[in-house]
Amino acid sequence: MAKRKVIITCAITGSVHTPSMSPYLPVTPDQITAEAIAAAEAGASILHLHARHPDDGRPSADPDVFMQFLPRIKQATDAVINISTGGSSLMALEDRLAAALRAEPEMCSLNMGSMNFGLYPALDRHTEWKHQWEPQLLEATRSSIFKNTFADIETILARLGQGCGTRFEFECYDVGHLYTLAHFRDRDLVSGPLFIQFVFGVLGGIGADPENLTHMKRIADKLFGDSYRFSVLAAGRHQMPMVTMAAAMGGNVRVGLEDSLMLGRGELAKSNEDQVKRIRTVLEALSLDVATPMEARALLGLKGGGKVAF
Repeated sequence: MAKRKVIITCAITGSVHTPSMSPYLPVTPDQITAEAIAAAEAGASILHLHARHPDDGRPSADPDVFMQFLPRIKQATDAVINISTGGSSLMALEDRLAAALRAEPEMCSLNMGSMNFGLYPALDRHTEWKHQWEPQLLEATRSSIFKNTFADIETILARLGQGCGTRFEFECYDVGHLYTLAHFRDRDLVSGPLFIQFVFGVLGGIGADPENLTHMKRIADKLFGDSYRFSVLAAGRHQMPMVTMAAAMGGNVRVGLEDSLMLGRGELAKSNEDQVKRIRTVLEALSLDVATPMEARALLGLKGGGKVAF
C-alpha cells in the first residue's frame, strides 16, 4: 500500500512581518528568489509568494516587482507558483489582483471573506524600527479590515479562475468561511478537488487550538465530503504543533516566514528552508511521503507550469 503524499507549501515572505522583526525576512527580489528556490529544493512543492518594495521591505502589489523574481524561480525549480490575492489589508482589490492577472499562475490564494486582521499587538513586542512605515502599518490594522466581499470573491473566481485557468488555495480563517466556500460550490463557481487552507491564530480569525482544527475538519467533511483536500497554517509559535497535527489527521502543511519567524522556542529561523526541512523531518518520522510538485499538481488538478504567462 502506497504511503499518503503530503503537500508542503512554503510561504516565503508575506506582508505580516516587517524587516525589524527578523534579519532573515526576505525583502528584495534576489532574496525572495534565493529563499524560494532553497525551500523547493528542501521539499516544498508549492511556493506561496508576495512581493515587497526592494528599498524598505514594504508590501508591494506592483507586477513589475513580482516579475523580478517569478521567472527566475520558475526557471530554477518545478515547484507550483502560488501568488497571493490577499496582498495586504491596506491594498485595493485591483492592486491585489494585478500581479496574478499578468502572471496567470497555476494557483492563487483566495481569502474566503472580509475580516478584522489585527497585527497591531506586535507594537508591544518591538520598540525599535528600521523604517517608519512598519509601526504605521501595524497600527493601521487596528481600525481597518481585510475586505473580500461576495462580489470581490466572484470577481476573483471569474477573472483568475475562468479567465486564466488558475486554481485556488481557499484560505478559511473561521468556520463561516467554509460555508461561504460551499455557497460558491453550490453555485458551480468552484469545483473540486478543492484545496482548503485552514488558518489559525490570526487576531480576528479562529484561534490556534487543537479543538478548532478538529472542528474545522469536521465541518469541511460535512460540507465537501471527499471532494476536498485540506492544509493547515498557524501563526507564530503555533506553526509547527498545528501543522504536525494536521499531517497526522490526513492533511497537508504550510510553513514559511510569512506565518512564523521562528524555528523553535526562542530561535529565529534563518531561512524558509530551515522550516521546510524541520517539517519534512516530522513528516518522515510519521511515515509520510512528501509530495513532489508533479504529484501536487495531480492531487489538486492544476494546469501545469507550462501554461503560465511568465
